[in-house]
Amino acid sequence: MDELLPGMLHLSRAGGDTLIRQLTDQLRGLITGGRLAPGQRLPSSRHLAQSLDVSRNTVSFAIEQLAAEGYLSLSAGRRPEVAEGLSLDRRRISPRSNRAGSERISLSPWARGLHRANWPPVHDGRPRPFQPGLADEREFPHDAWSRCLRRAARNAPLRRDRPINHPPLQQALLQHLAAHRGVKAKADQILIVPTAQSGLTLVANALLERGDHAWIESPGYGGANVALHAAGAIVSAIPLDAQGMAISSSKDAPRLIFVTPSHQYPTGRLMPIGRRLELLRFAEAAGASIIEDDYDGEFHYEARPIAALQGLAASPRVLYLGTFSKATYADIRFGYLVVPEALIDTFELAQRHTGMLTSTTVQDALAEFISSGAYLGHIRRMTRLYKGRRDRMLQALANEAGDRLSIEAPAGGMQLLARCQANDRQLSARLHEAGVVSRPLSSMLYHKTGEQGLFLGFAAWNEKEIDQAARILGRIVR
Repeated sequence: MDELLPGMLHLSRAGGDTLIRQLTDQLRGLITGGRLAPGQRLPSSRHLAQSLDVSRNTVSFAIEQLAAEGYLSLSAGRRPEVAEGLSLDRRRISPRSNRAGSERISLSPWARGLHRANWPPVHDGRPRPFQPGLADEREFPHDAWSRCLRRAARNAPLRRDRPINHPPLQQALLQHLAAHRGVKAKADQILIVPTAQSGLTLVANALLERGDHAWIESPGYGGANVALHAAGAIVSAIPLDAQGMAISSSKDAPRLIFVTPSHQYPTGRLMPIGRRLELLRFAEAAGASIIEDDYDGEFHYEARPIAALQGLAASPRVLYLGTFSKATYADIRFGYLVVPEALIDTFELAQRHTGMLTSTTVQDALAEFISSGAYLGHIRRMTRLYKGRRDRMLQALANEAGDRLSIEAPAGGMQLLARCQANDRQLSARLHEAGVVSRPLSSMLYHKTGEQGLFLGFAAWNEKEIDQAARILGRIVR
């Protein structure tokens, strides 16, 4: 080995790495690759230095580094020895045994079912019409937001207390929600989470035991379906009627109910006050909690919105869930959760345990953005803009597709549902090939039914984009 080892090493004085780094990396690679076997002795530092034409200090530093990492064993008066059990030679493992090793990695039932959930929808490349769920980031007041971010970043060193939920944001958001959504709460009941989906997961994990029953709307939000299943719930799909979730006495009594009463996802229906009160009475009698997802409840076009379900509740059974991503744009993904006052400590502890924490600096920027009036001003401007885009899309689809699509004009929100008679999955795939993005209704149905349709977003697209995409859609459905 004294003669062979120098021939395995190739040091370059022209490279960017030092001689010590090159020697250390190459010796490490020979050990892990199995070319230097466990128990094998290296040449003395003097002999190796002479053979490589480097200083003895260079060799000594490399040997000491590898010894510190555990690759070599050193003892007084003896040459360095390769430590035991370090070979990672992949050539000694046959492809068959390598595959078998991968197959022995056991996945949880949750992980094995991920690919069957059909959620979240993934769209490659840049967003295209009519991809739902997107705000128009081109219309966002980026300059005002940038100023808020810069001030928050400058103030960061001055903040001594850093609670996970930033009190200025809690207070600013509460004032907005109380005035515009009828939410009744104290500021410290608001939790700021990385996304609305993480807030949904937090509630499911905190309130459900494995085997508990939970209800979701059908058609409904796929994120709720996967979060409740992941928490071990037995999920029942509750079909809709004209007023939203049709409360059923034939189903097992739920411990948790997920609803989108302001704009039902995906039909856009508004749950009237009578059904809301009926749902609250049912939850009280069943001992169930309700997750109210107000995902795009900021945008109403026909009349003043009905107050949030949370504001109507006489008992603390409603957990109100919202997001900034729809009212601002997709990069501001923060969600928020209004929890019952008695559960504040538990939910904040659950936040810490699950790591559902957000940047205090961005929370501070959002607090200023809301309290300055920029947030509400943006919402009001976008409400007018989105109403015009909704109307433009309704007209364009009527012109291009005629009676092949049946559309319920949503009273608010950012997307609409166009029902059809064709196979919606095949139709959605054909549209995607032609450059138009949609989501098939059948992928959002969790009970047996023959309903077909396309879920189409209008908020993120200007009139020219809407007209062009409608022509493509019309050509394909015809």
